[in-house]
Amino acid sequence: MSQLIVAKFGGTSVANAQAMDLCATLLEQNPATRVAVLSASSGVTNILVTLANGEQAPESRIALLQQLTKIQKSLLTSLGDPETLTRHIDDILRYIKKLSDSAAISPTKALHDEIVAQGELMSTRIFVELLRQRNIAAHWFDVRKVMRTDDRFAHANPDLATLKAEVEKELLPLCDNQLVITQGFIGAAADGRTTTLGRGGSDFSAALLAEALNASAIQIWTDVPGIYTTDPRLVSDARPIAEISFSEASEMATFGAKVLHPATLQPAVRQHIPVFVGSSKAPEAGGTWIRSRTDNQPLFRALALRRNQVLLTLTNQSMFQVHGFLAEVFGILAKHKISVDLITTSVISVSLTLDCGAELLTEEVKAELSKHCHLQVEQDLALVALIGNRMSEVSGTATQLFKVLEDINIRMICYGASAHNLCFLIPEDTAGEVISRLHHSLLPA
Repeated sequence: MSQLIVAKFGGTSVANAQAMDLCATLLEQNPATRVAVLSASSGVTNILVTLANGEQAPESRIALLQQLTKIQKSLLTSLGDPETLTRHIDDILRYIKKLSDSAAISPTKALHDEIVAQGELMSTRIFVELLRQRNIAAHWFDVRKVMRTDDRFAHANPDLATLKAEVEKELLPLCDNQLVITQGFIGAAADGRTTTLGRGGSDFSAALLAEALNASAIQIWTDVPGIYTTDPRLVSDARPIAEISFSEASEMATFGAKVLHPATLQPAVRQHIPVFVGSSKAPEAGGTWIRSRTDNQPLFRALALRRNQVLLTLTNQSMFQVHGFLAEVFGILAKHKISVDLITTSVISVSLTLDCGAELLTEEVKAELSKHCHLQVEQDLALVALIGNRMSEVSGTATQLFKVLEDINIRMICYGASAHNLCFLIPEDTAGEVISRLHHSLLPA
């Protein structure tokens, strides 16, 4: 197949029949799109996650199940309540109730993934019926046949070699004469148990399938017309970016831009597959193309913000003479599956940020770290990332930024490790003002 596009539709794009109809039109208008990857309908995954955690009272669980049923029944009614599909969705809803009853007694990670995966299984079944009613040849495909992963439930890692082989055998032949509709976010371990790739994993799923299919492009359809210079909810004159490089987009996704899942671009980068991000509700508004390289490479491209940051400062008076001190610190964090973002060092101290709030920083973790050093924990911080090009090579880059923020207490700065970002920590309550000031000064219209 000379050209094959993989499209991904997010939860808001399949939230109701009207939204799904817009997606169907997009697919109909572009015959090169042969695979569509869907999220669960908006709100469904949140309900399923709550049920899977099994912490709610029986009456709350009943209310959640009723809310879930209402969403699905509304979609079915809009399609005329087709008998076979209605019966199938009813079966899934009963299955969810059974699983949620089990989770209320003894929640497990494997049970969690089995429950949460049902959202995508329902949305794709319903969407296929909508396409068929529009006389669009569509085939429902269970992605678990090809998306093989390890058994790290809720955060499963794909087996790329097996994925490639299974896609070529099971999925690619289906793309010749029909549109294939499949699920994002979910996969299966070697023993067949359902896994999930983590929240936001539908983008990652689409990119992985595109890589395995040797696709010519990936389309990410969401509720905003592309990637903006910053969050438009913070800055009213933020504007969409027509074209951006993989390096810039990866930095934005990593440091807080919500349009893309941070892992999404990895498969696209490996195969140099261009990625388009646009709004399924307003495709005429255009969007953002993400490519290996772009002709326009401005010094400052965008601003990203990540809230709920924790800063750890570990001080050891003889740190510079102690071999293995950092290895011990990172070993403790790795044991507790805590990822480090930014890091700076001095002669006797090391400071690092955690993108987890305080929930992972348990008393046990703090006690283990305190055995090796004095530990200081600061919360209520936000991380700002200025994204651009050649930033570590151009004189005056930092001066331009910090002149704007001369009255802001900046707690930590990371600069020079990447030519594409300059990151710093600020008090959480100044975040909106900081982003607004920097955008006005460094990214004027």
